[in-house]
Amino acid sequence: MVLVGEEILPRFWYNIAPDLPRPLPPPVDPIDSEVSLVDRLRDILPHALIDQEFTFERYVEIPEEVRRAYISIGRPTPLIRARRLEAYLETPARIYYKYEGILPSGSHKLNTALAQVFYVAMEKYSSVVTETGAGQWGLAVSIASRMMGLRAYIFMTRSSYKSKRKRVELMIENGAEVFPSPSSITETGKRFFEADGDHPGSLGIAISEAVEMAMRDPGSMRYIPGSVMEYVLLHQTVIGLEAMEQMRILDESPSIIIGCVGGGSNLAGIAYPFYGESIRKGEQPPRIIAVESSLVPKMTKGVYRYEHPDTMGVLPMIKMYTLGRDFTPPAIRAAGLRYHGVAPSLSILIRGGFVEPRVYTPEEAREAGLLFHKIEGILPAPESAHAIAATIREAINARRRNEKISILMNLSGHGLYDQDFYGV
Repeated sequence: MVLVGEEILPRFWYNIAPDLPRPLPPPVDPIDSEVSLVDRLRDILPHALIDQEFTFERYVEIPEEVRRAYISIGRPTPLIRARRLEAYLETPARIYYKYEGILPSGSHKLNTALAQVFYVAMEKYSSVVTETGAGQWGLAVSIASRMMGLRAYIFMTRSSYKSKRKRVELMIENGAEVFPSPSSITETGKRFFEADGDHPGSLGIAISEAVEMAMRDPGSMRYIPGSVMEYVLLHQTVIGLEAMEQMRILDESPSIIIGCVGGGSNLAGIAYPFYGESIRKGEQPPRIIAVESSLVPKMTKGVYRYEHPDTMGVLPMIKMYTLGRDFTPPAIRAAGLRYHGVAPSLSILIRGGFVEPRVYTPEEAREAGLLFHKIEGILPAPESAHAIAATIREAINARRRNEKISILMNLSGHGLYDQDFYGV
């Protein structure tokens, strides 16, 4: 295990925009309004985050307050070699995983929650509102808000609100108000809830509810998202930047990087810094494998086009691989993978062939997650279990070809609150 001191914690986040094969398509605002797109966003999002969304600077300084918060929650997180899994698979491949599950929220989501809540607090707002699927993001927001003295309001997809009660209870313990989405407290929620009281919800609906609440109280509240936006991916690069330093200590360089994809921040966090360094050196980037659920196949069966991030179409349209904002995903237990689209920068890399999308069924992911638990001792989050399935596949392929490659995986969280996925 490589876990060194705070000296490897980066002082800057990495922004992939300057290193993309083509520019990010600008957001499109379909609303006929005399108010500019940026001005409308300023009534919803913290101003500093809007600046980060559109910046072309390669590096964005991490505020010292956020950096200190990172240290206080346990960053840098460990880079662990899965030697027992290697032996079990009889593979010559070296398997490493960056373990974000040691963070207080149990997942990588706290990396951007701390940053976003910090900026909201710096702009003198008193509360945040957001959406959450499996609850990892909602729990992270509740912890970050408690740490920084803000109130948190969270719309949680109804299927997960029912099945992942431990995270709901922990959010409430942290002082957050949690609403099953669709709810009866917003016009958006009422529209879906009154039509179907058993609606499982979707992240698109929950986003629309959260944005509606933020727009009702622009003087004291700001909306913060858990993925898809480029600044969320930016904040998560703390994972990959740490991993680069840790692998250098080991004199290693990953041949393959693997992560699961809900909106994209998980994979981007681990892979973008390695991709960017290779591009700047004129070298071939590592293979990057993006894993999704077969029940929400936006990368493998979606369409690359402009679409709204939210179901009601309040937020500007962004260009991405998507199943459409009206897509209602089934109530899968890997709820962090239920989002209908993929972040614009990741969509560009998929379209350009720099990222390989791969799909696994819930059964394949569950089997891989339980195997990892039995061999390595960690029960992974259901979302990460999909990445483990791909890691096992690549390790077996390396055995067949007798290739001594290095595989790096983002194990983005633990699954101790996800008994509904594992049936234990």
